[in-house]
Amino acid sequence: MREIVLDTETTGFDPLTGDRLAEIGCVELVNHLPTGVTFHRYINPERDMPDEAFKVHGLSNQFLADKPIFAEVVAEFLEFIGDDTLVIHNAEFDMKFLNAELARLGFATLPMSRALDTLLMARKKFPGAQASLDALCRRFEIDNTARTFHGALLDSELLAEVYLQLIGGRQPGFELGQSSGKGGASTVAVIREARAPRPHAATAEELEAHAAFIAKMKKPIWLKEPEVEAKAG
Repeated sequence: MREIVLDTETTGFDPLTGDRLAEIGCVELVNHLPTGVTFHRYINPERDMPDEAFKVHGLSNQFLADKPIFAEVVAEFLEFIGDDTLVIHNAEFDMKFLNAELARLGFATLPMSRALDTLLMARKKFPGAQASLDALCRRFEIDNTARTFHGALLDSELLAEVYLQLIGGRQPGFELGQSSGKGGASTVAVIREARAPRPHAATAEELEAHAAFIAKMKKPIWLKEPEVEAKAG
C-alpha cells in the first residue's frame, strides 16, 4: 500500500487573497513505512514574502527568486503523488493551496477524500491534548531538534514517524500473519514436522563410562551405607 506524506510552506494563510505556495515536500510510504523516496521543490511564489511567513519557514524573496514556478514542477509533482492517499497534518490548509495552484493552471483539483488528516486523527486519539506536529513529536519521543524553522520535507519526514505511531507503531494491530483481504483477523498457518521419539535409555558403553567416572571419586555420598538412628526403648 503506497501513501504520500505531504507538507507545504506558503506566503500566508489564504490563496483566495493572493497567497501562494513556496515549498512542497513529500515522503513515500509503502505499508506505512518510509521507502527513502522523496519529492522536494522550492517554488518561486511570483510575489513578495511577508515578514510573518518568513519568520515561520525562513524562505526569503532572495532565496526563492531563482527557483522554478509551480507551472514548471506541477507535472512531476502530480506524477509523484499518483492516485495514492495523501497523509497531511491539517489537510484542509495544504489542500486548498494545492488546489488553488492546480486550478490556476487548468488542472483537475485534488478531492479532499484523498487526504488523511493526522491532525484530526490526533485529536480523536488524544482528546483535549495539544495536537501540533511539535506536540506529537514530544508525545511519541521523536527527535525534532532539527526543526528550527518549518520546512516542507523535514516536516513530512517527522509526520511520517508521527503517523506510524498514531496507527499503532511498526506492527499496527499486531497483525503478524497475512491479511485475509476481507477485513477479518489475520491467521498464521503452522506446519509441524513429526519426528521419531529419541531413545532415553543409556547404552552399555555409556553405563561403563559412567561407572569408570564414579570410581575416580572419593567416597561419593550416594554410595555410603545409610545410618540407622537408634531409638530409645
